[in-house]
Amino acid sequence: MSVREPAVAGQFYPGSRKQCEQEITALLAEAGEPPKFTGLAVGGIVPHAGWVFSGAVAAEVIALLAGQTGVETFVVFGAMHRYASRAAGSVFARGAWETPLGQIAIDEELAQAVLADSRILKDEPDAHEMEHSVEVQVPFIQHAAPSAKLLPIIVPPSASAPDVGRAVAERAKALRRGVVFVGSTDLTHYGPGYRFTPMGSGPDALRWAKEVNDRRVLDLVEALKSHQIVPEAIEHHNACGSGAVAAAMEASKVMGANQAHILRHTTSNEVARRRFGESADAVGYAGVIFIKRPVNGDRP
Repeated sequence: MSVREPAVAGQFYPGSRKQCEQEITALLAEAGEPPKFTGLAVGGIVPHAGWVFSGAVAAEVIALLAGQTGVETFVVFGAMHRYASRAAGSVFARGAWETPLGQIAIDEELAQAVLADSRILKDEPDAHEMEHSVEVQVPFIQHAAPSAKLLPIIVPPSASAPDVGRAVAERAKALRRGVVFVGSTDLTHYGPGYRFTPMGSGPDALRWAKEVNDRRVLDLVEALKSHQIVPEAIEHHNACGSGAVAAAMEASKVMGANQAHILRHTTSNEVARRRFGESADAVGYAGVIFIKRPVNGDRP
């Protein structure tokens, strides 16, 4: 059996079972009580930085999705930071992923159905070998949904990203699989450390990165405009996983999502000020859920 071993355990998140469990418990406590909403949460967006910075945001979204009835598989669309692929989506199609919490099985039936039905997705396990954007979410899934399976798909920022999400969701529906979809991205990387300072430096510039530049892409998320996400991010540098976001949005829409709700929007700078002191740089993080709300009196 093919097992993808952890690449960033001990760096982005704790390297032992005990430390992972303790940290997840603390992060969920930091997130607080989940919001109340009408309908069914079918997908979401999470950040993928180190847990110390963005873990509470990601843990909240995944715990909420795991709490929905009948969840069998988490499809996690990840960003492409290192591997270069010509595929619109790179699937890890068989075996299992390992983290300090043990192994989580790949949903091989869904993977094969997707690969058989789509000319734009490829079976490319190498794309996942050193990529952290999916891995950092996996212990949250194992903690919140111990019996769930996983389907990791790396989605580069291309015009076909929404098509990836649609293809996966349509296959999941055909199999009657209980699936939730997660798109993994950070938002604006601002400051001299990231060589992106269009508004200069200082508090006002960091405020612009969050309240203006991040909001540009989040406004599109709230409007469920999945086909505009990648062009927006390419032009304004406000989402490193725009392909993953577009895929998760489109997949959620196939499952009936008609509303996006932002649970939390913060930055690494805000976290750093609370824990470590001032920083000249900032990365935006947002936790979002896509909700299928009742229409015309229908039940969710």
